[in-house]
Amino acid sequence: MKTLSIVLATFNEERNLPKCLDSIKDIADEIVIVDGSSKDKTVEVAKRYNAKVKITTNKPNFHINKQMAIDMATKDWILQLDADEPIPQELKDEIKDILKKEEDELNGYWIPRKNWFLGRFLLKGGQYPDYQLRFYKRGLGRLPQKDVHEQTEVQGKVGYLKNPMQHFPYRNFKEYFRKWNNYNKFFAGQLKEKRKNRNFLLKIADFFAYLIILPVWWFLLTYLRHKGFVDLWQGFIFSLFSALRFPVSYIKSL
Repeated sequence: MKTLSIVLATFNEERNLPKCLDSIKDIADEIVIVDGSSKDKTVEVAKRYNAKVKITTNKPNFHINKQMAIDMATKDWILQLDADEPIPQELKDEIKDILKKEEDELNGYWIPRKNWFLGRFLLKGGQYPDYQLRFYKRGLGRLPQKDVHEQTEVQGKVGYLKNPMQHFPYRNFKEYFRKWNNYNKFFAGQLKEKRKNRNFLLKIADFFAYLIILPVWWFLLTYLRHKGFVDLWQGFIFSLFSALRFPVSYIKSL
């Protein structure tokens, strides 16, 4: 049977981390955590699960710390998680079946993900199956470090798993708004850098695109085309704030 490393990057995750690590401790041959100098008890929690812990700085692009954790892994396969992503039993069984294979022509697997938002899992609005490329052979996967939403790049063929992982990113709207605002600040920095090489006409085009065209298009896409309205008021709030990230990030970049 092949061995499995569970890798995470954390920052102030003492509330989420126990549930995540409890869910995978029976399939993990190794737990690797890179922590961005948490102010809470995240590191203490990690050590209770015999995790290999490396402490570094909390970088704006957290893919850098995630890649550090990936590089520290030593087992045959890697499952890369966030602290707010527990793994249900059905998915663990599916992963174990793959680890039992002597040889596997596939080098990685996309995993569907169910996202919890203000009291329910979002199943429409483009939020499901929300495939994540998180399970792959060691040495064959690498995270790009330009955009926080980019997926892992895996060499060779990849497949798809059937059972979803779960994602509990926000306890309440206040926490959602804080994280949403942090993403916007990061995106604003990218926009500001991009604008340095834009001529006057392109800057005018960006003005109308980010303040009008993109937010309207995105809301109509997620709420109507992808049926976000099926997820009731939570679907409306999610579609609205997903669309508002364009004008908010643009204004922050000025």
